[in-house]
Amino acid sequence: MTLSMTEPMLARFQAGFERAQAAEVPEPTAMTLATVDGEGRPCARTVLLKDADPGGFVFYTNLNSRKGRHLAANPAVSLVFWWRETAEQVLVDGVAEPVSAVEADAYFASRPRGSQVGAWASRQSQELVNREELVARVGEIESRYEGREIPRPEHWSGFRVRPHRVEFWYGREYRLHERVCFELEAGQWQERLLYP
Repeated sequence: MTLSMTEPMLARFQAGFERAQAAEVPEPTAMTLATVDGEGRPCARTVLLKDADPGGFVFYTNLNSRKGRHLAANPAVSLVFWWRETAEQVLVDGVAEPVSAVEADAYFASRPRGSQVGAWASRQSQELVNREELVARVGEIESRYEGREIPRPEHWSGFRVRPHRVEFWYGREYRLHERVCFELEAGQWQERLLYP
């Protein structure tokens, strides 16, 4: 059983996120998501955080994408937030679980219409013959839903990464960095400091 993040852990994340926003980090929601393919090879890319709550860290994607296929086969993941302007990192190890259809529908409905069209038009991670093919697909979807709301595609949803380890890294002078680690052990969160 995975327990929710503790209040101190979530508060520490939110405080760091707010510092990143105040420092005008260009995209403070950007996080590196590392997955593993069917042969055990790691794969990483940047995705955007859409929610952080006691249950974990939420992002959305095309389920047929490379990352979607990796997550279907092996939900173990790592996340890294790097806020250069404040010299802070948050490292998360956990398990990605699908969000509910209600959550996915609500988030999809909040997206700009162009992004909704893109979710239908893109065959994410599949080979594209040329850019014109994508433009034609966008036009087709725009015509199909002209004057109507665009529903969430079945192949598009989100994941909540439920952590079992969260490390907060703070850059310090002479590389004497501060590292605060929360780790789930025997059903309880343990907090400890780590050497730099």
